[in-house]
Amino acid sequence: MSDERGGFGRGERGRGRGRGDRGRGRGRGRGRGRGDRDENVWTPVTKLGRLVKEGKIGSIEEIFLFSIPVKEAEIIDYFLKDKLQDEVMKIMPVQKQSSAGQRTRFKAFVAVGDGSGHIGLGVKCSSEVATAIRGAILSAKLNVAPVRRGFWGRKSGQPHTVPTKVTGKCGSVRIRLIPAPRGTGLVSSPAGKRLLSMAGIEDCYTSSRGHTRTMGNFIKALFYALRNTYGYLEPDLWKENALTATPFQEHTDFLSKKQM
Repeated sequence: MSDERGGFGRGERGRGRGRGDRGRGRGRGRGRGRGDRDENVWTPVTKLGRLVKEGKIGSIEEIFLFSIPVKEAEIIDYFLKDKLQDEVMKIMPVQKQSSAGQRTRFKAFVAVGDGSGHIGLGVKCSSEVATAIRGAILSAKLNVAPVRRGFWGRKSGQPHTVPTKVTGKCGSVRIRLIPAPRGTGLVSSPAGKRLLSMAGIEDCYTSSRGHTRTMGNFIKALFYALRNTYGYLEPDLWKENALTATPFQEHTDFLSKKQM
């Protein structure tokens, strides 16, 4: 009887070792498979990404001109990688009541901009702060929008302020951006100054109302106001422009080829 018990025990340990060996083997196999491919090489999965990687699209303005949705963050990196800066605007815990108690996650607000007329804002919620920040940066790159800049009074030098009075709103927060003379600086809260400077605005008055202590709604409203600068055309932009073919139509032969 003792031998049988001993044999049963050895057999159990034997099965445990066998299972462990197979587990380690699978791990090594997956690792070797991933190592053969270079993770830094971008493989586009959308038609727009294929055109960008092949150099068929010269600038990001061509994408905005035809209102083509950007689904890959690498497209933004391709055009703005050297200039793009990101900043974490706020990290806040959010809770959800579940049957086991409270579930706490972290919500991150991240802004990206090149200081030259492009701004993006991303929001991501995750159980870890680092994961939330990474996801928010990715979301901000996909939401990059152009910001039109103009002059106050005399049109000399480089554009330095918003072209017209623009308004953005989110929740109860309403923000109005007002053109300011050169040298005024940014008259806004610290968070507003950071966002405006990342968009390339040097002089601007701001007027806000609502519960502006809610940082998430405040920076969202400011982002929507900056995005609305291209929604209004001044009289000098009323001339007719001939519409050209979209990049998808222009390079239809290239897109029809099967991607290797």
